[in-house]
Amino acid sequence: MVEARAKQGRGRSGDRRSNDHLFDRELDHLPPEARWREWMNRVEATIFAASEPVDRKTLARIVGKNCGIDLLIDDIREELRGRPYDLIAVAGGWKHLTRPAYADAIRAATGGSERATDLTESDVLVLMCIAYFQPITRGELSSFFGKEISRDLIGHLRGGGFIASGPRSPTPGAPYTYVTTKEFLLEFGIDTLRDLPDFEALEDAGLLSKERLLAGDIMPDFAAGQENIGVEMDE
Repeated sequence: MVEARAKQGRGRSGDRRSNDHLFDRELDHLPPEARWREWMNRVEATIFAASEPVDRKTLARIVGKNCGIDLLIDDIREELRGRPYDLIAVAGGWKHLTRPAYADAIRAATGGSERATDLTESDVLVLMCIAYFQPITRGELSSFFGKEISRDLIGHLRGGGFIASGPRSPTPGAPYTYVTTKEFLLEFGIDTLRDLPDFEALEDAGLLSKERLLAGDIMPDFAAGQENIGVEMDE
C-alpha cells in the first residue's frame, strides 16, 4: 500500500512537472519588450479573473523566475491611470478595485449599496477599535465607548465577515475576544494591519485620542444616537 501510494505520489509529481514543462514561464524565445508585455498581460488577466486578491506566490507561477512582480504591477497600474478602476495591494495580494470617485455611479446603477453588508458610523467606530486593539473583548469595547456594545452589533460585524472570534481572554470568565479578518482588509482597501493609519498621526490630527479612548470618551455622541446598543454582557 505504501509503495503504491509512493508510486502514485511520484506520478502526480511527474504530472505537475509535465504541466510545468508545457507552460512556458520564461518566454526566452521572445525579445525583452514582448516578453515583459506578455508577463504583464498574464498577471493582469489572472488578477482580473480572480474573485479574491491574488498573492505573490500565485503570480510567480506564470512569470519568469527572475521577473520583478512589483515592477510589473507598477507598469500595469501606470497603464490603468485615468481608468475608473485600479490594481490595489489589499489583504495580502492584488485585486482590481473601482476608484472611489465612481462609487455613487455604481450605487445608482445597482440600485443600492456596493457592500453586501452596510456599515453604520457605529459599526466603523467599533471596527476601528477592534483593529487597533485586537484581540479585544466586548466588555473592553463597551468601556471604550461608555456604553455596552450589543450582541446585535457584534453579530452584524461577524455576519459581514469583518470580525471573527479570537482567543479567550485571560481575564475572569475567559470571555471571547474579537479580531479583524481578511474581509475587513478588503472592505477598507488595506494590504495588512501594518497599513492602518499611525495612531500618533491620528492623535496629531485631532482625529483620535488614546487617553479619551481608554477613558470611555472617544465619541460623546456615540451612545446618544444608538438606541440598539446596550444589552447584557456575554462575559
